[in-house]
Amino acid sequence: MKDASARVDAWLWAIRVYKTRSAATTACRAGHVRVNGERAKAAQPVRPGDELRVRIAGFDRILVVKQPITKRVGASVAAEAVEDRTPPPPPRELTAFVPVRDRGAGRPTKRERREIDRLRDR
Repeated sequence: MKDASARVDAWLWAIRVYKTRSAATTACRAGHVRVNGERAKAAQPVRPGDELRVRIAGFDRILVVKQPITKRVGASVAAEAVEDRTPPPPPRELTAFVPVRDRGAGRPTKRERREIDRLRDR
């Protein structure tokens, strides 16, 4: 590659973090992408050594740029262009259980309301 930088949205698309480049651009506009701790615009260049924090589905992924690429490449080449420093998720036993009501079940009865309150107080 002739220059050692790439647009952040193109790089995230090329290494397969997002399915489309427009999805990567939308994430940048929404503030879900940070480069070296700063909010990133879609056209911001990324260089080797830059740390990106990408919020996907409520969780942050920590990625370090090894090689700036702008074209969609094979999975093995894409894996070599990024270093994933994302910590593993906590085990399921430690995460809190959130009760979910069936859609269309209507308002909770008085008895169900008390059970919900009892669960939330603990």
